[in-house]
Amino acid sequence: MKILVTGATTNIGRMVVDELLALGAGDVRALTVDPVRAALPAGVEVARGFLGRPSTLAAAYAGVDVLYLAPYLPTVTEACRLAAEAGIGRIVDLAGPKGEHWQAVEDAVEECGVPFTHLEPGEFMANAAIWSRQIRAGDEVRDVHGAAANAPIAQEDIAAVAARALLDRSLVGHSLELTGPEMLSRRRKVELIGQALGRELRYVELPRDEGIAELATDMGEHAAWYVDGQAMLVEHPRKATATAVEIAGRPATTFLQWARRNADLFQDS
Repeated sequence: MKILVTGATTNIGRMVVDELLALGAGDVRALTVDPVRAALPAGVEVARGFLGRPSTLAAAYAGVDVLYLAPYLPTVTEACRLAAEAGIGRIVDLAGPKGEHWQAVEDAVEECGVPFTHLEPGEFMANAAIWSRQIRAGDEVRDVHGAAANAPIAQEDIAAVAARALLDRSLVGHSLELTGPEMLSRRRKVELIGQALGRELRYVELPRDEGIAELATDMGEHAAWYVDGQAMLVEHPRKATATAVEIAGRPATTFLQWARRNADLFQDS
């Protein structure tokens, strides 16, 4: 069974490749624009290309049985259509909570008619890096909606589920809501980062407009959208699910573990 992993240069796609190899997959092809940067393991077939350049996909799709589809909205419909035309038998897509920003990925996959498994992770633990500039500068984090709560997930855990979904036909037709193991407020996340660093960090609550201005330094035009999304999590927190643990068959990464492993994000080298 030949598996194609798209978006294999960085982040989740690259992790999916490693997970597949660890599970014994023997025919893995990786789509990447930069094979050197991707530093793919020996034995992985390299296909040069990018989901955003559909002209590169025909060659990458040739002979593929199962596709891991990274989320790239501008060309997702065409990427899915080409997958169906190439005779790909299954798609495992990375999307997000239903009805939100990444819904278009699931829509395109379903419209192309290829059997699918949807991966629907909530917020990534890595999003906490938005506070790195402030934490490097001092012990105060100025932010909004400190009570906003969800159950963030480590990207490694998403990749572990993705690899198993690629190998396991029993997950066809499923939409998998993926979270980390614990529901945490924004204020608590900052406390845990401080614990990982051996520092006491203070969370300073800002009104909406000041919070948008603060976050715009790192998020640009998306800051208002992000702040308003956090407001919704005050009234409607996202609780943890056990799906990732059940499918991956291993304990999920806690936020404190993630913060300790990524302490360099928050301190000067």
